[in-house]
Amino acid sequence: MVISDRFWEAPLEDLKKGYLEEKEQFVCLLCGNQVEKGIIYPQDNTLYEAEKFMNLHIQREHGSVFDYLIGLNKKLTGLTDHQNRLLRLFYEGKNDNEIKQVMEVGSTSTIRNHRFVLKEKERQAKMLLTLMELLKEKDEHAPSLIPPHQTATMVDDRYNVTKEEQEKMLKKYFIEGSKSLKTFPAKEKQKLVVLREISTLFHPKETYAEKDVNEVLKSVYYDFVTLRRYMIEYGFLDRKPDGSAYWLKK
Repeated sequence: MVISDRFWEAPLEDLKKGYLEEKEQFVCLLCGNQVEKGIIYPQDNTLYEAEKFMNLHIQREHGSVFDYLIGLNKKLTGLTDHQNRLLRLFYEGKNDNEIKQVMEVGSTSTIRNHRFVLKEKERQAKMLLTLMELLKEKDEHAPSLIPPHQTATMVDDRYNVTKEEQEKMLKKYFIEGSKSLKTFPAKEKQKLVVLREISTLFHPKETYAEKDVNEVLKSVYYDFVTLRRYMIEYGFLDRKPDGSAYWLKK
């Protein structure tokens, strides 16, 4: 199961914690980092058991689960930029008067109205979540769709791909038994599936020089420049402005 599958399928309580407990380990839902049970982990002259060490990992690497989630693409959160900013200020513990000053709005009643709208959005989300859970028990014909990757720069109908369709696309474009492309697809949906597969060649904890990225991509396809551009455009890779360092986007 890929990291994004764990993320999207995790129960709400696990999402709030930011990690999932499995039989032998704890798995970070935000980046896939794994902490084995039964081991004591040293950090800054302190010893941590596995679950506490996972909490420390989330704090050090992601700030908090809230920080990570609020930073996701608006297509994933469903929040406007204005709502995103408000939630950040609420989370910081600011009162309505302080928020009014920060956002330079007319009165605190405006902030209260925003709180009401967000609460209404929460109620609607709970209703939809319940309906969708009930639907799973009855809808035998619902296709198994591939969830969007967490760092997607845009989410639209390109992500409307079933697992069966994905397998067919991978067989069509990759040489059997390898990660080398026969050709690079022109259609956006197929392009997305191919790029997602290529992203598995990069380690989430590594930082790469441009020449190293090029070497990885050359092993996939001769036009590595095009691959590199699309890997960034689709949110699989990120880089420094001067192109001196690349990494798998988390």
